[in-house]
Amino acid sequence: MSGLSWSERLLGGLKRTSERLGENLSGLTGKSRLDDDDLDRIEDALITADLGPTMASRIRDRLSERRDVAANGIDGLRTIVAEEIAAVLRPVAEPLEIDAFPRPQVILVIGVNGSGKTTTIAKLAHLFQEQDYGVMLVAGDTFRAAAIGQLKVWAERLSVPIMAGPEGGDSAGIVFDAVKQATATGIDVLIVDTAGRLQNKRELMDELAKIKRVLGRLNPAAPHDVVLVLDATTGQNALAQIDVFREVAGVTGLVMTKLDGTARGGVLVAAAERHGLPIHAIGIGETIDDLRPFDADEIAGIIAGNIR
Repeated sequence: MSGLSWSERLLGGLKRTSERLGENLSGLTGKSRLDDDDLDRIEDALITADLGPTMASRIRDRLSERRDVAANGIDGLRTIVAEEIAAVLRPVAEPLEIDAFPRPQVILVIGVNGSGKTTTIAKLAHLFQEQDYGVMLVAGDTFRAAAIGQLKVWAERLSVPIMAGPEGGDSAGIVFDAVKQATATGIDVLIVDTAGRLQNKRELMDELAKIKRVLGRLNPAAPHDVVLVLDATTGQNALAQIDVFREVAGVTGLVMTKLDGTARGGVLVAAAERHGLPIHAIGIGETIDDLRPFDADEIAGIIAGNIR
């Protein structure tokens, strides 16, 4: 897929979500007026596509006001669905801006193990490199040797410095050293990997609080961002993760990964509707350049089937 444009990959990634929704809308076209059973069917289809019950109810209510919309074909239905989705996504489509002064801007990246957190850090680093920012990585997930090793490999590929300690080392101490080095060498962005263990929320909360205290000694504004990485293939479970990590870590923004090839792309919309947190970027593949800020109207058009 590397030869495809971003829009083409995005279209392919959300294809199953769009098709599932389209199958349920197509049987309603040509009707002079939608009845309650039709509206129920649409609402169920939206929930099945993981847009969530609140968003589904919102679209149902809008269609209830326009019951004659299906008479002119499926495009009228699709347009209303797209409009409602876009209205929810536009306020949260916020790219991660590097504007901290003094530098570096410290970004804590959190997420459960298996969410694609470490790889997403590398993709974020690449995104910032494209904007000519100096980037440094910090292997703060010291509980997993594999995470440290993986981040070192990415740092080498991207030709960026990395601060890492031994497995089981003190994360806060490593972060402290990284900030000092980044400040001394003029680094713009410091991206910190953190442990993804939710089995013991108190332990994770204490660790993150310690990191924040240490950062505060060097720069009272740090961390400037606490970004939660979510795996779209987990569907509604991703929403539960937002609840927990907001409590534990004070999440300031989201990155949604693995939107490619899943019928659960609607969870992006559900997350926006339910939490209203900035969604900084989305990922639709495995290549280093597949993470990008998104256009709310484009996403809405694809999910609704207006963009095919």
